[in-house]
Amino acid sequence: MEFRAYRADDFEAMFRLDEACFEPQFRFSRAMMRRFAKAKKARIVIAEQDGLAGFCIVHVERVDGGRVGYVMTLDVDAVWRGKGLAAELMRRAEAEAFEAGCVAMVLHVFVGNDVAIRFYERAGYQQWTKAAGFYGKAGDAWVYRKLIVNT
Repeated sequence: MEFRAYRADDFEAMFRLDEACFEPQFRFSRAMMRRFAKAKKARIVIAEQDGLAGFCIVHVERVDGGRVGYVMTLDVDAVWRGKGLAAELMRRAEAEAFEAGCVAMVLHVFVGNDVAIRFYERAGYQQWTKAAGFYGKAGDAWVYRKLIVNT
């Protein structure tokens, strides 16, 4: 598995993978995904082996007291699920966020996504609060956070 930074020619494969990973009510539009990927505050980790295996987009956000990394999305091809790829993408994204001056990571996860909730909790994320209506009619989200240190 090769891990590397985002290149503009990754976009279409990333968009297709996002469509495969999420139900329509949780997907990003093509325009939103492009904005997330092109943002100056974006840190993107790409995993590839015979094509795109997965990716993580984190935005470095300024908040009171410093910076946090906000996980925009974490996508892993079904072939690679259960093999530790998501955990490695998160580890690398956290390291990039730390290098950018972040002291914590934050993310939203649909309250009904038990698999993702278990994954994030195993990765050291703690449930912080609930965001009512975060996904619109699709429902609420849990907000998770994790303090990060140099690894």
